[in-house]
Amino acid sequence: MLVVNGLVKRFGGFTAVNNVSFKVDQGEILGLIGPNGSGKSTIFNMLSGTLVPTAGSIEFDGRQIAGTAPHAIINSGIGRTFQIPRPFRRLTIFENVELAGFYGQGRHSRAKADASAEKALAMVGLPTNRHATVDTLGAAGLKKLELAKALATGPKLLLADESLGGLDEHEMDQAADMLRKIRDELGITIIWVEHIMGVLMRVVDRVMVLDHGEKISEGLPSAVASDPRVIEVYLGTDADSTQAAAAEARRRAGIQPHA
Repeated sequence: MLVVNGLVKRFGGFTAVNNVSFKVDQGEILGLIGPNGSGKSTIFNMLSGTLVPTAGSIEFDGRQIAGTAPHAIINSGIGRTFQIPRPFRRLTIFENVELAGFYGQGRHSRAKADASAEKALAMVGLPTNRHATVDTLGAAGLKKLELAKALATGPKLLLADESLGGLDEHEMDQAADMLRKIRDELGITIIWVEHIMGVLMRVVDRVMVLDHGEKISEGLPSAVASDPRVIEVYLGTDADSTQAAAAEARRRAGIQPHA
């Protein structure tokens, strides 16, 4: 579904993303992890059209989209959430999601926008009545609203940006289950950026790890959790101590020893 080749983004003399290539298959959940400043958000911003790549190509559904305007990318089938929810607080919950439906799916009728909003709200477990206000939502509710807005745009590919931030342990598990449900029931492919490595590793099919703008590891969660370079980045461990550090990485990732 998505083929990224040689992606580069420079800001003046600073290279935020350096020659990153990867693919995402239809129906897959790819986890994208790395320390702060590793280039995760920059990649999301290039995939969603907020930033224009300095070099490289992005092919989505057989079409080159690098440098395409955000509204055109959303219309082509890529939706995204944001790490920090910023709803329109003068609008109701329903109106926030309805507006996303209008924006994402083009000049559709109001009836179609309403239907997409109702479906998205029901999927994430938020009220579908027309009068519930945003002020009634806590941190978990606002994250659900972000997901509902993205779903209302009718995506084939969802870019989920730190869906667990600010949530307690129970809410994290619910949010992770929600992403898996979106993939399983709606058939939406997902790239998930997350700092909470343990929860992410239990849900994703593959993991890609960035450090200082470069891809340092990619593969199955169990393999990535045992990668000496990943262990060093996350645990500050000398690569020679691989065996003990790998066990610690797997423990943090919630991966059983036999995995």
